Amino acid sequence: MSNQVNNRRRRFLGTAAASVGAMEMILSGLAHAQSDQSGTPVAGANAVTSKASFADIRQIDAGVLNVGYAEVGPNNGPVVILLHGWPYDIQSFADVAPRLASAGYRVIVPYLRGYGTTRFLSSGAVLNGQQSAVAVDVIALMDALKIQKAIIGGFDWGARTANVVAALWPERCQAMVSVSGYLIGSQAGNKAPLPPKAELAWWYQFYFATERGRLGYEANRHDFARLIWQLASPKWNFDDATFERTASALQNPDHVAIVIYNYRWRLGIVNGEPQYDALEKRLAAAPVITVPTITLEGDANGAPHPEPAAYAKKFTGKYTHRTIKGGIGHNLPQEAPQAFADAVIEAASY
Repeated sequence: MSNQVNNRRRRFLGTAAASVGAMEMILSGLAHAQSDQSGTPVAGANAVTSKASFADIRQIDAGVLNVGYAEVGPNNGPVVILLHGWPYDIQSFADVAPRLASAGYRVIVPYLRGYGTTRFLSSGAVLNGQQSAVAVDVIALMDALKIQKAIIGGFDWGARTANVVAALWPERCQAMVSVSGYLIGSQAGNKAPLPPKAELAWWYQFYFATERGRLGYEANRHDFARLIWQLASPKWNFDDATFERTASALQNPDHVAIVIYNYRWRLGIVNGEPQYDALEKRLAAAPVITVPTITLEGDANGAPHPEPAAYAKKFTGKYTHRTIKGGIGHNLPQEAPQAFADAVIEAASY
């Protein structure tokens, strides 16, 4: 059974300080527009930071985890599961969830492994961040909550996880909303070098491949996360309170190990756990996704991301892509919550 808990449990780059300071000066002078579903700018909406947050966090044992999650909306409504990325948390959906709840949806927003109040049930668990393991967590959560089928939406790690669930367990996924499209990868695929400019965008992945990087992230995760927010969403004028609401979730004792494992696994520096080998073999074939899907992209996404034309053919069910204009960056649900909520509702109607 789920039980309510109070979510109270809840400085990198010294050489980059000058550039960060310059970026903050630029950001402080900007007032940017959010977009509606059609991509039409909504003047000034992105200049005001919402104070919305999830106050009540529930806990439930699911698979290898005790998962912390927020839930809003009617118990008997169609289920929507919203998945966050790195270095973000469930607060990315704090303005999306009430919009969906008011439309009759039951909305579940879990902390991924290594975030917030989610903990491993065993003290000896491998702190694994590979893509299939995170997706299995979602299926386990659905099973624990007795949810047979859900609309699944996400961005960053959350979009990849949604892709994996939709590809491997389409019978559990009614529809999907995925920011930056098709993100399923493989260790073999990641062996191929990218052009220098593209490699530069993945600087943090190479940093995390070193022991210096692990220690640096451990010591400076707060400032590291803030830098990633600024680089990934250069036109998002978020305030300190908005960032701090999420930064607390990164203090999870397993967070650094999960993040380092994720990026090292991608580069083939660490092996995955054997129980996920069969799933990863299927994912390495880059399976198509058959469930109804809407992909979204912000017009100011500063994080590495594929072009929509590169992945459109990976979606063989009813499919729409939408670019959200108005200076929307990587954290699209939090920067353009109405557009994200509208996409969920539209995908559900497919």
